[in-house]
Amino acid sequence: MEKSKFDRVLNQKDIFAIAFGAMIGWGWVVMAGVWIRGAGTIGAILAFLLGGIMVLFVGLTYAELTAAMPQCGGEHVFSLRALGKTGSFICTWGIILGYVGVVAFEACAFPTVIQYIYPDFLKGYMYTIAGFDIYASWVAVGVIAAIIITVINCFGAKAAAKLQLVLTIGIAAIGIALVVGSGFSGNIENTKPLFNDGIGGILTVVAMTPFMFLGFDVIPQAAEEINVPFKKIGKIMILSIAMAVAWYIMIIVAVSLVMTKTELDTSTLVTADAMKNAFFNSDMAAKVVIIGGMTGIITSWNSFFIGGSRAIYSLAASQMLPGFLAKLHPKYKIPINAVLLIGAASIVAPFFGRAMMVWLTDAGSFGVVVAYLLVAISFLVLRFKEPNMPRPYKVKAGKFVGIMAILLSGFMTALYIPGMPSGLVKEELIIVGAWCLLGLIFYAVARTKYKDFGEHEFIDVEKEIEDEEGIEGAI
Repeated sequence: MEKSKFDRVLNQKDIFAIAFGAMIGWGWVVMAGVWIRGAGTIGAILAFLLGGIMVLFVGLTYAELTAAMPQCGGEHVFSLRALGKTGSFICTWGIILGYVGVVAFEACAFPTVIQYIYPDFLKGYMYTIAGFDIYASWVAVGVIAAIIITVINCFGAKAAAKLQLVLTIGIAAIGIALVVGSGFSGNIENTKPLFNDGIGGILTVVAMTPFMFLGFDVIPQAAEEINVPFKKIGKIMILSIAMAVAWYIMIIVAVSLVMTKTELDTSTLVTADAMKNAFFNSDMAAKVVIIGGMTGIITSWNSFFIGGSRAIYSLAASQMLPGFLAKLHPKYKIPINAVLLIGAASIVAPFFGRAMMVWLTDAGSFGVVVAYLLVAISFLVLRFKEPNMPRPYKVKAGKFVGIMAILLSGFMTALYIPGMPSGLVKEELIIVGAWCLLGLIFYAVARTKYKDFGEHEFIDVEKEIEDEEGIEGAI
């Protein structure tokens, strides 16, 4: 049995804030108009329901597997036990692409928000990428913010979680204010057209949803740092997914009620303008949403620093990535070099400008759904392969749940095939291709260099449960 090298410092509130805060993040501020224009009001709602159903089935598989194998690395641990070394590397490398994509996305999103509030802050033209002019001041804001988030995460999971809880409460309050305001000042006629571009429009929005729901899977990444009974971990994951689905649907309804079609087509930041309309043309209300957007950027950024660094650490600890990435900080017990690597990705991202945000959304989403598919397969394999494995949180109708998770995540994966309405474009294919090539190089080098490549000791869950019960009995 392996003894955990991490400190269990995260409570129920912490892990809920990490998951839910990551899922609601910044996307609802900048992307709501894209969803409504792309599929219509009802079309966008259906897209998020479909995406949410897929994520809910996948989340159920995660919930059972996390409680059964509560170790740092989540997807890596599940898939290694079920599918072996190659399957595990592909699965974990895919989810890392999603995490790194979010981290880089947020580094570009932060200066974008500042630009909306202070358009004149752009100084020092540098160059142009994909039609976007990149200024030194824009880059500097993104880089400085990236450094600050990196430093916060160097002080351990608890420090990051405390920040996460406060900011998540703030985002929720602002979103609720938008929903309430739209209920009083909205007009049902504004919701038309209810559908736009038929099935193609809905599928285009569906393809964006995995990136929006990414976050619940950070919980298994930090499983060894959670001080919560294993059975409750699964329940918190499912609750966070259900609330995120409800959140996005409420935001779509609220925005569509207060924004006319003309306003949706001409607005540069739809949700901010929706808040302005909801509170009777109040510029102050729009700025409140911008503050919420900045807060959401930090919550997502923070969560995926945790998830990405732990996923990288888990591969390195199994000698499937360079060994220095498995180093833990002696005091704060965090994978310090993995954190610094994620930080470096944040710092570099702003130099590529805002066009990277769209490319990273789709490329990262593809990596995520591939990982979800392999986790769903792992869930079903372990149900047959190890039926007597201790499962503190056991999903009912496991075979049905596993098959549905595989079918739905497989369907989502197919949406990214070039030629589909939501297929990856050239720049996104380049990102995915480069990531696959990098992974192949790492895999080949590690397999040649390390004699214990892919070896892993699993935590004895029965012993952990006995320890939990002993502590509760003593109390």
